[in-house]
Amino acid sequence: MKKKTVLEKISESEKATLYSISFEKDGTTEFEKFVAEFEQNANYNSDYQRIIAALQVVLDKGALERFFRPEGKVNDAVQAIPIEGSKLRLYCLRISEQIVILGNGGVKNTRTYQDDPRLYGYVLDLQRFEKILKENIEKGYISVNEKELRCADQITFEI
Repeated sequence: MKKKTVLEKISESEKATLYSISFEKDGTTEFEKFVAEFEQNANYNSDYQRIIAALQVVLDKGALERFFRPEGKVNDAVQAIPIEGSKLRLYCLRISEQIVILGNGGVKNTRTYQDDPRLYGYVLDLQRFEKILKENIEKGYISVNEKELRCADQITFEI
């Protein structure tokens, strides 16, 4: 079953823009869901704070490769934050050194994200979204302009 989703801008600086996907049925971005679940969670507060600090570094310095942990397949842009020492993961698409699309995440208690149905679902959503995004860029519906995905906020994607 295809899910309708839109892309929303979360934050922007001189160095980078952070977007997140939002499924049409609930109108809350995946990043907002992540924040709602872990912002007040005492068990994972330090991990959560590390992720938020990493996002601030991305806004300050750009989405440099060293700030992300590769998580998906070799041919996709799925990454995770933080890069080390945390059970909590936030999955995202690093489109360029200036554009990141934030997904959702959670506690990784398994050897790989594929072993956890919830985490696997978050990564699959990002992989599907990236595929549709690339198709829209190739067709000219969306353009990548330095740190912005132009016209992406006007399209409903079906993943």
